Amino acid sequence: MKEYCQRTRKMNDKRAMWTYYKGEWREGDVRILGAASQATWLGSLVFDGARLFEGVTPDLDRHCARANDSARALGLEPTLSTSDIETLAREGLKKFAPGTDVYIRPMYWAEEGDTSTVAPLASSTDFALCLEAIPMVEPKGFTITTTSFRRPYMEVMPVNAKAACLYPNNARMLREAKAKGFHNALVTDVLGNVAETATSNVFMVRGGEVFTPAANGTFLNGITRQRVINLLRNAGISVHETVLKIDDFRQADEIFSSGNMSKVVPIVGFDDRKLEYGPLTKRARALYWEWAHA
Repeated sequence: MKEYCQRTRKMNDKRAMWTYYKGEWREGDVRILGAASQATWLGSLVFDGARLFEGVTPDLDRHCARANDSARALGLEPTLSTSDIETLAREGLKKFAPGTDVYIRPMYWAEEGDTSTVAPLASSTDFALCLEAIPMVEPKGFTITTTSFRRPYMEVMPVNAKAACLYPNNARMLREAKAKGFHNALVTDVLGNVAETATSNVFMVRGGEVFTPAANGTFLNGITRQRVINLLRNAGISVHETVLKIDDFRQADEIFSSGNMSKVVPIVGFDDRKLEYGPLTKRARALYWEWAHA
């Protein structure tokens, strides 16, 4: 656990970054928000994340499109097209040495509120594209536990957007899990159905078949999640998107996660039970890597 946290801190300390802001590329951790920016104190900010690793940028176009979709969902007005963001990203990635793993993060936020102050003024939407050198995580896996915190639903929070305001809830889950000695948490929705982990979509394997929580509007139907499901099905592996409970995961043969930051990673422990980096998890990861490099 200590080694995992130290590795994460070191990753963030290097901050090898380029940011496109106000029409130009700027090196380093650029300050883009003011003290009076609406997003600073009222949270109207969305982002997305894509990856450059081993010279490939899988689904970059879809991540750029989702950034614009998230902006609209939060009442912001995208200022660039999907293709514009993708073109900028590819331009900026040339600033890094060959072989560098990069996290690609387009962001939109509100500079001003409307007459209510609380709601964002759509016409004040600003944009930045941050490219940060972050190594891909080795597939050593991580451990999970349960958490007392739940994923919200649409009537409570903007779960149809990759919005910054959702992440303090995820942070509570992670703090609780780490206080118990685990890396991450298996999270349910308000009805007690498993949704995802605190930071990624989740899958389980039982009897040679793959199961994952059905996208029910309480979590993002991740781009990497969708890609993994399609790749597994095309390979002849049964994938069930269905209602799952905590006990289903306790009885799983394998558990793995999918997400943009690390793609496909095994979960090697759930509470006091150890889990193997099993054959279907390895197959899912291999299929993703093969597709990404195709």
